Amino acid sequence: MRCTKNARRTPRRCALRRPHCTRRGMRVRRPRLDPALYVGLRRYFLTFCTSKRQRWFIASEVVADVLAQFQRTAADCGFEIAAYCFMPDHVHLLIEARTDAADALAFVHQAKQRSGYAFAQVKRGRLWQPSFHDRILRDADATLSVVRYILENPVRAGLVVEPAEYPFSGSDRYGVEEMVEAVCWEPKW
Repeated sequence: MRCTKNARRTPRRCALRRPHCTRRGMRVRRPRLDPALYVGLRRYFLTFCTSKRQRWFIASEVVADVLAQFQRTAADCGFEIAAYCFMPDHVHLLIEARTDAADALAFVHQAKQRSGYAFAQVKRGRLWQPSFHDRILRDADATLSVVRYILENPVRAGLVVEPAEYPFSGSDRYGVEEMVEAVCWEPKW
């Protein structure tokens, strides 16, 4: 039995309703790990999706503006961007903390806020979907392997034949050859 506006709301009748979902079945808020896990010397694989999955990242000026805000925020929050890849409707980031006080949740909040504000000044629209996808990398996950996995996204999507051909990916730490030669990581999710 499903809950409706007119149905009596008893625990038995509403057991199927999930508190983290809206009526359309979309998640209101993505469950997160303990906030303490987002602080300290860790690496994070992040994905941010554009609002309504609009293809904003096909224009080099938009990518350059958003990347500049990400880099500014990374420096302010004690992170380094080990890899980035701007797909047409989302972006993948691998960030690595540089200080014990680095807070990934603060980085995400500020990076999306700053880039969204800069975008709205030019395009007069909303850039990001609420929330984000994240994975805290384990010590066994080799950084360069994850970097290569991120850089191969345009190849897997059929946008280019080689990762080096894609204009909207890179790293603040590694050169293209170094990244492409790394053994590719396979996420275990």
